[in-house]
Amino acid sequence: MASPSAPSAPRFEHRTGFGPVLGLSTNRPRLSWTVASAPDDYVQSAYEVEIDRAGVVQRFVVESIEQVLVPWPGEPLISRESVTVRIRVGAAEWSDWSEPATAEAGLLEPQDWRARFISPVNLGGLRQPAPALRADIEVPSGVVRARLYATAHGVYQAALNGEPIDDAVLAPGWTSYEHRLRYRAVDVTHLVHPGSNTLEVTLGNGWWRGRFGFLGNRAIYGDRLALLAQLEITTEDGQVLILASDDAWVARATGILADDIYDGQTTDLRIGPGPSSAQVETVPFDLETLVGEDGPPMRITETIPAQRVWSSPSGKTLVDFGQNLVGWVRLRVRGTTAGAEIIVRHAEVLEHGELGTGPLRSARATDTYLLAGSAEEILEPTFTFHGFRFAEVTGVDDLRSEDLEAVVIGTDLRRTGWFSSSHDLLDRFHENVVWGMRGNFLDVPTDCPQRDERLGWTGDIQVFAPTATYLFDTAGFLTSWLTDLAAEQADDGRVPHVVPDVLRTALTSAPAAAWGDAATVVPWTLWQRTGDKGVLARQFASMRAWVDHLLSIVGPDLIWRGGFQYGDWLDPTAPADDSALAKADPDVLATAHFAQSTSLVARAAEVLGRPDDARHYAALATRVRQAFAEAFVTPSGRIISDAQTVYALALQWDLLENPTQREAAGARLADLVRNGGFRIATGFVGTPLICDALTDAGHPELAHRLLLQTGAPSWLYPVTMDATTVWERWDSLLPDGTINPSGMTSFNHYALGSVVDWVHRRVAGLAPGAPGYRTLVVRPEPPAALDYATARHLTPYGEASVSWRKSDGMLTLDIQVPVGSRAMVELPWGAGTAEVGHGRHSWTIAMPPAERAPVTTVRDLLDDSELWRRFSEVAISRDVAPSEVRLTQLLEPYLDHPISELPSGVWTKGWPSEATTVALADVLRTPDADRRRTDAEQEEELMSKTEAAVV
Repeated sequence: MASPSAPSAPRFEHRTGFGPVLGLSTNRPRLSWTVASAPDDYVQSAYEVEIDRAGVVQRFVVESIEQVLVPWPGEPLISRESVTVRIRVGAAEWSDWSEPATAEAGLLEPQDWRARFISPVNLGGLRQPAPALRADIEVPSGVVRARLYATAHGVYQAALNGEPIDDAVLAPGWTSYEHRLRYRAVDVTHLVHPGSNTLEVTLGNGWWRGRFGFLGNRAIYGDRLALLAQLEITTEDGQVLILASDDAWVARATGILADDIYDGQTTDLRIGPGPSSAQVETVPFDLETLVGEDGPPMRITETIPAQRVWSSPSGKTLVDFGQNLVGWVRLRVRGTTAGAEIIVRHAEVLEHGELGTGPLRSARATDTYLLAGSAEEILEPTFTFHGFRFAEVTGVDDLRSEDLEAVVIGTDLRRTGWFSSSHDLLDRFHENVVWGMRGNFLDVPTDCPQRDERLGWTGDIQVFAPTATYLFDTAGFLTSWLTDLAAEQADDGRVPHVVPDVLRTALTSAPAAAWGDAATVVPWTLWQRTGDKGVLARQFASMRAWVDHLLSIVGPDLIWRGGFQYGDWLDPTAPADDSALAKADPDVLATAHFAQSTSLVARAAEVLGRPDDARHYAALATRVRQAFAEAFVTPSGRIISDAQTVYALALQWDLLENPTQREAAGARLADLVRNGGFRIATGFVGTPLICDALTDAGHPELAHRLLLQTGAPSWLYPVTMDATTVWERWDSLLPDGTINPSGMTSFNHYALGSVVDWVHRRVAGLAPGAPGYRTLVVRPEPPAALDYATARHLTPYGEASVSWRKSDGMLTLDIQVPVGSRAMVELPWGAGTAEVGHGRHSWTIAMPPAERAPVTTVRDLLDDSELWRRFSEVAISRDVAPSEVRLTQLLEPYLDHPISELPSGVWTKGWPSEATTVALADVLRTPDADRRRTDAEQEEELMSKTEAAVV
């Protein structure tokens, strides 16, 4: 047997990026690798790990087929230890060795820190300029290594000898500060020089002390900014010099006069670096709460040039960057006057030709600069960020587009998922979802990035986690956030509605379905998508505590009734001023989530080898499902509140054990979609499930019509309104171009984009079949309206892709399976199944004849998209109804009406003629009160009108 290609350089835990991995927070890092190519019959039977520890090389041979997150085979690392690791894999023969990968442990024990938290005295207080803290160190020649370990109460920007230490922004980010404060480890060897070296760190308010949360609170975590910094320099002779923050440091005020995440930054550029004379003092801090990084930091990830500069109707200078994004404006000005003021305001949309700032609520989103008077100055903030597409600039004459660019920031996640198709609007919508995630995955998975909120709402990420894990490598990012969730969880198991919990109210700590269920759903999703069993082990106590709490508050019948619920949040039928007042009954939703979370705990226990827990929670889940069916489902399969979302939940979460009820529920869901005019009628809870429910119930074509609908409300309606991110509301911008007046609307909210997980899995056809994509499920459902679709994902085993294309009555399906995975393939239209190993595979099958199904009932008429389009156009033109949606509502009582009973003269080649269409439209004109007449009376009138139309 030929050997496989050399593996990729090993990856440590979930850390990504180029160069050495610094600051590992574990002393036994798990390893992962991929193999680009291998013979067809190759199956890994063993791997060998080579570990170089300061020139001492050890090798470990492990007989195993695993290649994802395998255990560390050597002795545990110690603080600061650097190791270089190579991997090779084998079956009958060994592969070549991988490229080496280097990693370095962080400061793993509290006693590793000589530094202490320090804060300025009589400087840097609330509403005072940002302080800069500094110290000097003498360094001999022959430096071989220098590391800066730092964190802050607030956010910090560090410079060594006047140069930024790295490209991270808003460090150390946002965690549940009382429980976990993250520090960063940075290689600064290249910035150190012989002689005197100066380390200066500027502190901003950030999440620690700024105005934060829509309750208007300030200094939630503390009212003093503080720094913890330890610079360690190693020379050729082994000497280690340490510059640690202590009360010998000094501080100064900077030109950052005010900084706030919501309101922006005010900077006086006339105030440059100056002498530092203010004292600092140490402040108490528990070093046990320090943790290293699990994922990448926040960085500048892109810059976007201005697309257009013009004057608004009121004479304001406006700028369009062409993309709703998160970051700030970088502005170049020339020939300025000292003290001149320039103001940059931000907004996501325009309204009546002016900056649309209403959705920002109280957030000022304004950066102000007082100029130094230099020949050329670059203006950009340091300690704030904005969600915007448009900017208004005041104070610059003759502003040119080449003088501006938008600086895009976000957690620097590795892109792992792509989709494309023959449908331009669908592709733009998918790109909008990507941009929405980029803007809201800013150290914490937030709801929105622009208004006075920007919080880690648990419900939003719960529904979006499957999409997120496909599009980007979120493993380290979400692992960190879940640790905060568990830390913020109450002793009785309640999960706060936002994590980190800055709201801290009784209402936002009450158990809420779909929001609290993030405790079970997100860990399970990570396990399914990454193969990381460790996340289940770490979160299991949190998962179980949530379900145990629910068990303690439900009644003896196991129905979760009453209490505060968000319900199917932002269902388009909910009143604008009460987004929780959705059509779906909140008790139905709550009990369904209770059943689902209980089932996930049982399955997690089984994975973790906890048989007693697995049996207990599996039995409880069965009882809750039975209680759900008894309380909310009629014998005929109708579910209380008769909303799209309740059927989607019941179908996708196996809450209907009776096959007859299940079939009827699927049929009813399909009819609700028809009766809604093929417009979406779900909120946050139902949106990620409805297309799967329709597809699995045998109605993929209805799911496709929902997906590709452009009328409001729909996924593509915002695209037709020039959206470049996903909106919070289905109609955040009304058809007339005005902003939804609800007082709560965002133009960058990823939750409703959760449908693209179904697009990846069932439209393109690429889905995980086993944790970490160890098995792929390839099962595309090609929509009639698409000529091709492609999905590509970087799985833990390597790149997987599925692509199908229609041509000349044939469909060609191409797939790529990474080494270490297998694929279960189900060809479209029942053309066959296959199980294949790694490599590229292709099938070409005949497409079904393009014959329309017989139209025998009004339901059939609705299901024929082309015929329905013609019918609805005529009906609306004859004033039968003002819209397609109202027309389908009028048609609801007639879904089973037999069109085939019309006189034969009305038919043309078996299809209703224009006369039939007109006649049916006339019947629908009948007032609601008259629609209670007998079927015979209705049929008699229908035939009479049809005959008249024919004549």
